[in-house]
Amino acid sequence: MRVIEFERIASAVADLCGKAACDLPPDVLAGLRNSGETEQSELGRDFFRQYLENARIAASDRMPLCQDTGFAVYFVELGDQVRLDRGTIYEAIEEGTRRGYKDHYLRKSIVSDPLFDRRNTFDNTPAVIHLTLVEGESVKILLAPKGGGSENMSAVKMLKPSDGRRGVVDFVVETVRNAGGNPCPPTVVGVGIGGTFEKAAYLAKHALLRPLGSPNPDPRYAELEAEILQKINATGVGPQGLGGDITSLAVHIEFHPCHLASMPVALNLNCHAARHAEVTL
Repeated sequence: MRVIEFERIASAVADLCGKAACDLPPDVLAGLRNSGETEQSELGRDFFRQYLENARIAASDRMPLCQDTGFAVYFVELGDQVRLDRGTIYEAIEEGTRRGYKDHYLRKSIVSDPLFDRRNTFDNTPAVIHLTLVEGESVKILLAPKGGGSENMSAVKMLKPSDGRRGVVDFVVETVRNAGGNPCPPTVVGVGIGGTFEKAAYLAKHALLRPLGSPNPDPRYAELEAEILQKINATGVGPQGLGGDITSLAVHIEFHPCHLASMPVALNLNCHAARHAEVTL
């Protein structure tokens, strides 16, 4: 059994908050560079130049990539041979989030009640924490801050099995088309197929964590990803919704077994600044 200090986890999470806000991951930077070379619209190419310059300034000056520093969403793999010296993993992550958003001067965007009071919590907590128990003596914490613009364009549809492949393609393409410029395209499209209502939504968000453009290991789903991406980019929505060839940088699909009477499909979008950072302790 390995004991990890509460303080070590909280400190690591605080550092992740700053890193995720200011440092665009290398795979996303490469995707933006490559897509900027492909884009035919002059306005679109100019947007790609601005995306890369924004990323350079954010990294060098330690300023957030976007004024919306997002809802703190964590994906945690906790080893079954790990325990904390005090408190819980949830409490340590919440403490780290409070410190990180304060110490790195990140905007606090969370309100305590979603409908009535809507008072700001002033420390960007509570976070959303997805915890998975795995074998081993380590803890892996991945932070994927989620801005409101892209999150608001999410959707879930309970398709019938008879809707098949065509139903999935049409739903995803039309959802991205109708989102227009709201999610700050070019987007990364996460799609979850199967499971239950809530499982499909989790799969869609988790799919966004894959290295940008890496194909699904199942060739059938890899082919489906490529088809959906081609159809999305054929819509002409383009960078920032102002027209062009590149509406999305990638489509990532995750799937799960489901009930014989249902076929849930969920879609979650990242904006062009697909932020995430991780640490293993």
